[in-house]
Amino acid sequence: MAGTKGLEGIVAAESSISSIIDDQLTYVGYSIDELAENSSFEEVVFLLWNKRLPKLDELNSLKKELAENMELPKGIIEHLKSYDLKTVHPMAALRTAVSMLGLYDSEADEMEPEANRRKAVRLQAKMPTIVTAFARIREGLEPVAPRSDLSFAANFLYMLNDKVPEPIEEEAINKALILHADHELNASTFTARVCVATLSDVYSGITSAIGALKGPLHGGANERVMKMLSEIGEPENALPYIEEKLANKEKIMGMGHRVYRNGDPRAKHLKKMSEHLTELTGQSKFYDMSVTIEEFMKREKGLPANVDFYSASVYHSLGIDHDLFTPIFAISRVSGWLAHILEQYDNNRLIRPRAEYVGPTLQSYEPVENR
Repeated sequence: MAGTKGLEGIVAAESSISSIIDDQLTYVGYSIDELAENSSFEEVVFLLWNKRLPKLDELNSLKKELAENMELPKGIIEHLKSYDLKTVHPMAALRTAVSMLGLYDSEADEMEPEANRRKAVRLQAKMPTIVTAFARIREGLEPVAPRSDLSFAANFLYMLNDKVPEPIEEEAINKALILHADHELNASTFTARVCVATLSDVYSGITSAIGALKGPLHGGANERVMKMLSEIGEPENALPYIEEKLANKEKIMGMGHRVYRNGDPRAKHLKKMSEHLTELTGQSKFYDMSVTIEEFMKREKGLPANVDFYSASVYHSLGIDHDLFTPIFAISRVSGWLAHILEQYDNNRLIRPRAEYVGPTLQSYEPVENR
């Protein structure tokens, strides 16, 4: 049977974690709209890992576990300080640090379900600490230790800026984390499942997933969106810029999505947050040019904005360095990766597809001196 390029439309796994049906995204059957408006990221983590919403004591227990496991081994901090901080991309630093975490975990190769859950907590907890520590170290600053009295979202901003965030800032990060937490069998999630289907360890699975997310066609898209907006500069430049890009057959980042036909349901939440935050910070031009681009692309090309498009101006409005946008994606998506890894372990079979051979056939070997 002929292969399908990019495996488009191919069902490669059964899962009860998230679904995309009729352009609607759900986590374990709960609408992303309800979760984004009403939930906390910690509650979503519990939902993805346990496939049900937590009771109050369970949620408080998870929050406590996460807070207790946020600190990094000193060896990881020292390793981050050893990088050439002018050239290393934060995603490369994150990928390497996560791989190193496995060296500090005595349970790294333990495969019992409870051991894997404990590792999941450690990984989820330490992701924001790695990102913020790297971000501060490259600025010549010392990492900031997490606080047990702050939410997961607030702790990220606190460790990044060494100050407790405003409620609107915490809300923005909490919402972004929820919206990015899982997305069915996307490229990085599939990578994680392929890796652990060999019965490799959790740290290997997450390291592999980070490597896939690093690419500009996946997690790196929001960083490229902000680069585009910065190049445009002012709203009146938006349409000429986009028209020139299209004339040169260049891709407009943050537009369209392979599995959505009528628009990414996550985008509207970040669009609303972008409007609010850019107005608060006196940077409404980024929202205005984003709306101009979105309307043009939808009208001319039938491509609505995806989740990456408005997350760029949200993070920019929070004063976050542009090359940290994809690591924030990873801080969130590790919750989904871990859910899929645990699900893969529960009913595992080696993932080993076939390839359709399209090369030459019936060739005869010639000794090298006769070629």
